[in-house]
Amino acid sequence: MSEKETTQSKSKDMFFVCQENFDKLFDGIKQSVPHYHQSITNVQQEYLQAYENVVDSTITLQKEYVQKTGIVVNIPEATLKMIHDTAEEFVKVTSIQNQVTLATIDASQQNIKTFNDNAKSFAELNRNILRSWIFAFTAKTN
Repeated sequence: MSEKETTQSKSKDMFFVCQENFDKLFDGIKQSVPHYHQSITNVQQEYLQAYENVVDSTITLQKEYVQKTGIVVNIPEATLKMIHDTAEEFVKVTSIQNQVTLATIDASQQNIKTFNDNAKSFAELNRNILRSWIFAFTAKTN
């Protein structure tokens, strides 16, 4: 059988067609992953910058207004301490939340890796069972 005939017969084979099309699908997905990652990172950075700009602009505008109107902005020591303590606690909570999120992502990644390893082992086990059945039921010729 020529190489062309072999390729044509393979191209009609159900398993060859499935494998070829799934390979194309996964290759396309693999190529898009870095783009998604970069886009998500860019959106996060842009959102953070926009939020920071809103806060900075608001504080600047309010400070200018207060200065021009002569409103006293001194706050009691207890209120100042409460604001600082609240900010510190918020920073701690955010840090803990980030640690939990990263640990969850790491655990998910490890679970997927374990699933993948188990799927490979399961496929190999099934392959060995199939081979033993084929061997057991194949007519022996001497």
